[in-house]
Amino acid sequence: MGCAPNASHSPVFLLLMFSGAEVPPIVLFVLFLAIYLTTMMGNVTLVLLISRDSRLHSPMYYLLRGLSVIDMGLSTVILPQLLAHLVTHDPAIPVARCLAQLFFFYVFGVTDTLVVSVMALDRYMAICDPLHYHSVMNRQCCARLLAFCWVVSVVHTMLHVGLLLPLSWAADAEGNVRLLHFFCDHRPLLRASCSDIHPNELAIFLEGGFLMMGPCALIVLSYIRIGATILRLPSAAGRHRAVSTCGSHLTMVGFFYGTIIWVYFQPPSQNSQDQDMVAAVMYTSITPLANPFVYSLRNKDVKSAFHRLLRGERVAS
Repeated sequence: MGCAPNASHSPVFLLLMFSGAEVPPIVLFVLFLAIYLTTMMGNVTLVLLISRDSRLHSPMYYLLRGLSVIDMGLSTVILPQLLAHLVTHDPAIPVARCLAQLFFFYVFGVTDTLVVSVMALDRYMAICDPLHYHSVMNRQCCARLLAFCWVVSVVHTMLHVGLLLPLSWAADAEGNVRLLHFFCDHRPLLRASCSDIHPNELAIFLEGGFLMMGPCALIVLSYIRIGATILRLPSAAGRHRAVSTCGSHLTMVGFFYGTIIWVYFQPPSQNSQDQDMVAAVMYTSITPLANPFVYSLRNKDVKSAFHRLLRGERVAS
């Protein structure tokens, strides 16, 4: 293989993770199509319920609605392109589309992690300082926090995508760059480069690590205070109610952050491409699929709103 010029010379990337797989492409197509449609249906339903039902017009549900919109964007960036490749049996993706996919994947993915940490702050305020909860975590504050998450995510993404632009790629004789992955992710692109990627790896571990560990620290500290507050509650019913409001969030925090840290913050010699792929499927497909169901099936308010929707009851806006 030779070293192709940088992105401005338009190499073609081949996404080959499922090429030659033992599972027939039609089976993979049906599986990922079902995941995508269920993800969209679940998140659209949750957005409609929260927007329609005045009983769900609280800071927690405002943030949850924002998370559902992000999850729909994350799935849409990845899965339609994968479905097209499975149908056409053509794994090629031009460099501009590849980098655009990486850009929007990073924007939605990083915003997702930041919003999850904001939701931990919301739970902290609701349980540890309930008297000031509604005055502090009002709609304007939530809107500013969501906007801040989007801005930080875009700036972070521009840095990492910008560092990819000068790289040269290990191309074959036809100018194709092979990526053993199912979408244009950061790690596979770095593996396919024949340039010096130390600046990229330094940015991942320093700037990316700070951006990841900061929200993680906020979540951990919030739940330490939440746990201490719950233990001081006088009634078992009160403790159970407080724990139930945090259980769904903690489940998805562990799932989402665990897979991301597994992929992006291990040394390249210690994580295989198969492990990367499994973890990537989890946080690009399964997490957006699971979020609306995990947050709603254990939530009486959401289930009640869904039943009212099915019965066609009118609700105040």
